Order: sequence, then C-alpha cells, then structure tokens
Amino acid sequence: MVNIFNAAEKAFIKTKYKILFVASESAPFAQIGGLGGVIFSLSRALREIGQDARIMIPRYAGMDLEKFPLEMEYKELEVPTGGTPEFLICNVKKYERPDIPFTYFLENMEYYEKRANIYGYSDDSVRWALLSRGTLEFLRLSKWVPDVIVACDWHVGFLPNYLKTEYKEDPVLSKIATVFSIHNIFYQGMFDYRSVSEMDYDAGQAPIPSLFDPRLLKLNGMRRGVMYADVVNTVSPTYAQEILTAEFGEGLDALLRERRARVYGVLNGIDYRAFNPENDPYVPAHYNSRNIERREKNQIFLQKHFGLPQNKEAFVMSIVARLSEQKGIDLIMQIIEPLLANINFQLIVLGSGESEYLEFFKNIAEKHPKQIAVHPMFDTALRHLIYAGSDVVLVPSKFEPCGLTQMEAMRYGTIPIVRETGGLADTVEDFNPKEDTGTGFVFKKYDPWAFFTAVVRAREAFRYQQQWERLIKRAMARDFSWKNSAREYIHLFSVAREYHKEDLRL
Repeated sequence: MVNIFNAAEKAFIKTKYKILFVASESAPFAQIGGLGGVIFSLSRALREIGQDARIMIPRYAGMDLEKFPLEMEYKELEVPTGGTPEFLICNVKKYERPDIPFTYFLENMEYYEKRANIYGYSDDSVRWALLSRGTLEFLRLSKWVPDVIVACDWHVGFLPNYLKTEYKEDPVLSKIATVFSIHNIFYQGMFDYRSVSEMDYDAGQAPIPSLFDPRLLKLNGMRRGVMYADVVNTVSPTYAQEILTAEFGEGLDALLRERRARVYGVLNGIDYRAFNPENDPYVPAHYNSRNIERREKNQIFLQKHFGLPQNKEAFVMSIVARLSEQKGIDLIMQIIEPLLANINFQLIVLGSGESEYLEFFKNIAEKHPKQIAVHPMFDTALRHLIYAGSDVVLVPSKFEPCGLTQMEAMRYGTIPIVRETGGLADTVEDFNPKEDTGTGFVFKKYDPWAFFTAVVRAREAFRYQQQWERLIKRAMARDFSWKNSAREYIHLFSVAREYHKEDLRL
C-alpha cells in the first residue's frame, strides 16, 4: 500500500541513521533540474535534525574547484567492469563544510572529468553504471558505511541491483538497506521503453553486463531500481498512488502493483532560506503575511521590468515552468485567446523548453504587447520577482510527481491554479468562497475548458479583495519546509531497514 503515515509514525524518530544519497547531480556543485536541489535540501534538513546524511555524485569538468576545493578521500579505487579492461581507476574526493552537506565525488578522467555536461552523451549508460558500482566499491573500503543508501532516479537504478546480486555476500555491503527514489517515472533509461521490441525488453532478471557491452544500453534503470530496492519512494503521496495505474505508470504499473506494500510517497519540500519574501535579495519590497499590501510595489516593479502597463489593479498571471507537454502548456495555448476575449489580465511567462511552445508565446506576446510578456529562459532573479509580484501562477500539468512552483508561489502569496494530479493535489486546496477556505484553484479533468473555468473563477474571486487577502494569508501560512519531509524520511529509512532484514532471513 501507498504510505499514509499516522500521527505516531510522523512523530520525530530519535534513531540516528547514516544515509548516503547517490545521484547524477546535486546543488551547489552540479545541477540541471530539480533533482539536484531536492537532494541538497533534503540532506541538509536531515543533518539539522541529527542524521548523518551525505551525498555522492560524479565530479564533472564544469565544477568550480576554486569555490569548492576538494580533498582526497580514496586514491586509485579499482572499479570492476565485468569485461576488458578488468577495472576502471577512480578517485573519491570530498567536500565538507558546516553549511553544505558532506559530499563525495567519484572522479574518472574519461567519463566525468572530461565532460562539461551532466547528461547527453552516447556512453551515458557506462557513466551511470560506473557511478553505481564505483559507489559500492568505495563503501567496501570506507571507514564510513551508511545504514541506508538512497538511489535517486533511474541513473542509479543499477545500484540496488548490484547490491542484491554482485555484492549480496559481501560482509559490509550486504547490511545496507536501499531506497529507490522516483522523481519522474516518465524517464527510465537509455532507450525509448515505450517502443522497445520484445528482443530488447528488459525484464530486469538478466545480470548487468560488462560496462562496455552494448547490451548495457538496453537496460531499464528505473525498472531495476523498483525491482531490487528494499523500498520504493516517490515525491508525493498522490503520485505514489498514480504510478500504480496504467495511465501514469509508464509501463511499470504492473511491477509497482506487485511491490505496492513497499511503495511510499513522501512530499518534497522547498528551501525556506532561499524562498523568503521577508529578506529575498531578488525582491525590491520585502513583506510577510502581516503586511501583504507591500506586494503592490513588487507588482509595479515587475510590470515595469517586462514593459507592461504599470497598474496595481491589474490581475497578473504568471507561468514559471519548463515549457513542455508535461506542464500542460498545450492547455494554455488552447485557452489564451478565449481568455483575452473575456477577461482583463496580464500574463508573464518565464521558462525555456520546446521550440513550438517558445514560438507560440513569442508570437502571442508580439500580438498583445500590453498584456503578455515572455522571458524565454530560466532566470533565478526573475523567478523570485514573479512570485513576489504576480497574483496567480498557472500550473495545469498533465502529470506532476511533486511540483515545486506551486509551493514556492504560495510562500510569496501568489495563488496557484493547478490540475488535481500528483503533488499538486497534495499541496493545493481548492478555494471555497462560501466557506472561505482553500489555498488555490483546482480543476480535475485534463481539459482546456476545465482549466478555463478555474482561471475565470480566480479572476472573479480577485474582485473581492478582502476575501482575496485572506486567501493569500492562508497560502502563505502553509508549511512546505523540508523539516516536515525530513521526519517522514526517517520513518521511511526505518521501514527500509526492516524490509532488508526480512529479506536477509529468506
């Protein structure tokens, strides 16, 4: 069953664990998407409540070694390849500072240090298999051995597989429990699993071949992580339930249903130090829930920055997202003209993505320059300014494992309009004007007119400013800090260790 922790289970667990997060990226060293930020923030939150949480990632060429000087932890680590050459030689370095989680770095000149990018190489299958096996080889020889390894997403899905097969008799490694963390089940491995032939299908039972064997390309890292980990976790309770269905399971729903007793969902948090309207360096007028009238100054500044008419009475909508099908951008495209014809608003779009979406927003902004503005790339400062100065944020996702935008926006008093899916369903309560409850506007069906209705509802509610201010205050009062999630993770680690002990007895 998907987890629903009771009050006792959610209570702080005093057991101290040693935890290692293994991932392809982690802030502040190397980060492309949300994965790196989540791992950094969660590790730091766990350390703040007494857990020994550490991180292991590759050491890429793009790292700033002047800003982050590394120390040698283990030199000339021999990592078995299963082929010829018999070993790849790696170093393990570390970075340890009070304000940043203890992080290990797997060095290898050919596969990491020569690579400027994190992803996108033809031999990525080798790079991720090396990270999985290199981590385990290092732990065999390390003075510090974790109680639990959290393998983050498909890139390190081989790690639980190696642990349960190649290292099942190892006196050190065999004691380590594993959690496989699914951040987005849509991405599973090195090939398009949705169109794979029967000959290439990876059932997960065959041994992992040599790092240099072409068959490695055909393995599904996501499937193997789900099959071999002691516990499977994803990033929200609702998404954990959704991936058990054919609609959201991306071909792994049957396997997940087989393992449903070990499938959990712990909601991600956001970094309250980085997202704080009281002291945000990117926001011209600081504020909190007691003086939200100061948001008007930010709205005027935002409008001026984007060349929109400066009007504190305007209904300012925003999109802060990767412009992709997953994010429901096609719904926005379908309703934008009807919205322009029926309600008064301004729209600010921030984000990069697929060319067809970028072109659409560019054209619509040129057609309506006094209502729509676009910044076609990610920008941290603008992201914060938009949260502080807009009235609503549009998040009509087709699916959303967790979603951070809606939580970040509510922290700043920007009201989310979301589809009821995944983490959006877990974090946004639909506004009820009669009861004066809720924190946003929610629609269920993935349909443009359901979305249109939600936007119109929000615009109508905006007319009643006193009630709207109470809505803002309720949204800002929600606690999405990592401290809550960290406590649930401690419980998850205890569950993983119990399952691991149970499996060892079999």
